[in-house]
Amino acid sequence: MLLSLLLMYKKYYKRIIDIIISLFGIFLISPFLFSFSIILFIINRGSPFYLHQRPGKNRKIFKMIKFKTMSDTCDINGNLLPDLQRITSLGRFLRHFSIDELPQLINVLKGDMSLIGPRPLLIQYLSIYNYQQARRHEVRPGMTGWSQINGRNTLSWEDRFELDVWYVDNISFLLDFKIISMTFIKVLKPHGINSSDEVVMRPFKGNE
Repeated sequence: MLLSLLLMYKKYYKRIIDIIISLFGIFLISPFLFSFSIILFIINRGSPFYLHQRPGKNRKIFKMIKFKTMSDTCDINGNLLPDLQRITSLGRFLRHFSIDELPQLINVLKGDMSLIGPRPLLIQYLSIYNYQQARRHEVRPGMTGWSQINGRNTLSWEDRFELDVWYVDNISFLLDFKIISMTFIKVLKPHGINSSDEVVMRPFKGNE
């Protein structure tokens, strides 16, 4: 009976919950989304959103939506300055409280993402995952996830992938409830989940 409920949750109920919560969330915060969009449009002198192609479930490529938190400032040679030098004051605020991630509710509603799952990484990593690491793509990527509440950028790539795959093998309603609850708690704490944003995660270069 329990196994049947777990399978039903993973196959059907999780997606239904994603749709309901993303719809409600978009409706609830739409005034804030609109306000930040206008402000960012003025600050960035263009699109308030940052679209980036990421691999989703079964490696299907989609465009992930975020608020644009960095300027397009370049050096004298026309090359973009390092990320930390391009983050705007408003962008730093949005990142600190993970507000820049809220437009991904649209990705959740579309079915590109889930509220909870392994975070979507870069396309170029697909070819260098080993078999176990690639299993993170057996489920939809999430706005938050098991590795997010257990260290995020402070984790090694090996630990991060291990946590992602552990989540894939242990999906349940109670686990998802724990992850979403811990995410809210850590976002609201001064030294929560966002403190790891100050740690620059080195690029994943494959397995030795």
